[in-house]
Amino acid sequence: MEDNKQEMEAFNTRLKVLTGVIVFIITVLISRMAYLQIYDGDYYASLADGNRIRIVPAVAPRGIFYDRNGKMLVTNRPGFTVSLLPLNGPISPEVIQNLSTLLNVPVEKINERIKNHIGFDPIKVKDDVGPEMMTLIEERKDQYPGVVIEVKPIREYTMKEYAAHAFGYVSEISDAELEKKKDEGYKSGDIIGKFGLEKVYDKELRGENGGEQVEVDVTGKPVQVIGKKNPVPGYDLYLTIDADIQAAAEKAIDEQLVQIGAKAAAAVVMNPQTGEVLAIVSRPAFDPNLFAHGISEKDWKKINDNPNFPMDNKAITGEYPPGSTFKIVTGTAALDSGHVTAEEKINDIGHHWIIPKGNADGEVLGWINFEEAMAHSDNVYFYEMGNRMGIDTLEKYARMFGLGKITGIDLPYESDGLVANRRYKELNFKEEWYLAETFDAAIGQGFNLVTPLQAAMVMGEIAADGKRYRPHMVDRMVDVNGNVVKKFEPELMGTLDVSPEVIKHVQTGLKGVTVYGTAASIFRGFPIAIAGKTGTAENPHGRDHGWFVAYGPFDNPNIVVAVIVEQGGYGAQSAVPIGRKILHAAFHVPTPEQIAAQEAAKKKAEQEAAAKKKAEEAAAKAKKQ
Repeated sequence: MEDNKQEMEAFNTRLKVLTGVIVFIITVLISRMAYLQIYDGDYYASLADGNRIRIVPAVAPRGIFYDRNGKMLVTNRPGFTVSLLPLNGPISPEVIQNLSTLLNVPVEKINERIKNHIGFDPIKVKDDVGPEMMTLIEERKDQYPGVVIEVKPIREYTMKEYAAHAFGYVSEISDAELEKKKDEGYKSGDIIGKFGLEKVYDKELRGENGGEQVEVDVTGKPVQVIGKKNPVPGYDLYLTIDADIQAAAEKAIDEQLVQIGAKAAAAVVMNPQTGEVLAIVSRPAFDPNLFAHGISEKDWKKINDNPNFPMDNKAITGEYPPGSTFKIVTGTAALDSGHVTAEEKINDIGHHWIIPKGNADGEVLGWINFEEAMAHSDNVYFYEMGNRMGIDTLEKYARMFGLGKITGIDLPYESDGLVANRRYKELNFKEEWYLAETFDAAIGQGFNLVTPLQAAMVMGEIAADGKRYRPHMVDRMVDVNGNVVKKFEPELMGTLDVSPEVIKHVQTGLKGVTVYGTAASIFRGFPIAIAGKTGTAENPHGRDHGWFVAYGPFDNPNIVVAVIVEQGGYGAQSAVPIGRKILHAAFHVPTPEQIAAQEAAKKKAEQEAAAKKKAEEAAAKAKKQ
């Protein structure tokens, strides 16, 4: 009896505990339900709405590039993009396989995009498909559930390879770039500037994307548009580039490379009074349109395997010995430092009397003064200038010209070049400096390295009476309503601390180059007075590089040209003809070839008119008979 009583008490105790646990659990559940209903009700209501509301983005068109005269250079065209929009569950493997076959996109690539995708935006499969593909997908919509066609702006470079290194190109953002830019509003699938002006001004060019809030039913079919935000186009860029000068420079280089059998060259045309870049060319080049919708392996291999590096903007990244164009620096330094006067004559006996270094072809010019030495590019004279000044003085003036550092142009990856100096040799070769190396430096050889843009800047400083302006590619930014957002004014970066008389002597010597010096035969008959300097830079890897720098008109310069032809041989033969054609275009002076073509066309028109008149007379005579 006692045992039964104890068992009943134990059972009642367990029952009470169990009842307490059940009551506790029910109380917790009721409390949680009340909390979710009262405190988090709005939050979960929004999630429910999220299951029936989708955001369909609208990509903002990138800003357009215009040249200085308003000619459109880079624009956008409508393109069809095939994307996945899994509104009602994952995309089936069958749809992915069908899409892969239709678009020639590997299944693995499509699955990778799906796996890496975050958010509710459409998952891009392929850009810029043709209208026939778009029509096929729309007609067979039942076979492609979750596949949508988006209309997106596709970047179009109307000049193709022309100015490619200046304009750059756009392409889809990479994972590494996204990691760096995720705090700036970039997301997977975005098209961004990867090179050139597209890269430098990417934020301003991108604009602000828009989109639509679309309500969908349980099957994922759109029911109505709840909200809409129109995309805001990016800012347009009005460049300093002159499309006509750019085209003339490109054509002149292409023709000359074919004629002399060279493979690479670069040119810069600018206004020395403002720093405005009027043309910039690098050869070989590439077509940026190939990158706009995803470059193929075949096209990339063709570019990447080219031994002359089409992707390099040689105008600002190529570093070359300046050759005799450096005599502008040496001459300025020698006159200003008082180591020579413009009138003093030095006897060129074919080689220097301390170290037997001579002229390129063994010329002997006899007694010559500064201006004659500059016009004839006499090595012996400038060896003596190096001998008198020493490397430290030469380095000082080279840096005064702005050499050895970047110019600050608004293009990426600019090289800084190199000024020959003792410290560089000691640091890199652990050797002392020798007089022979000063001789080499004085004529632009040895350790000296400049980019074509730096060579143009040096010539521009002489043309602008010592002033150096930052080179720039953009004149102004304009919004979609035509309002000027930013105007880029000339920026004075420095002034040569030399006597005005020194600059005038250098200018006179450079004018002599085209009148009776090394470029005289090419410029004979040119109607505008031009100052110039030829150069031939030794190249241990092949033929010498050919240089030419020039400015004009001589009395009021507004054009500077710098040209280099890699392995082109003498500058007078390889680079000067290119420079002259560019100057023809810059000053709107017809070339001899253009004049001959005009005369031939005129003669042909006269002959056709005469033949037509003769035929009409014969017909009239026959009618009378």
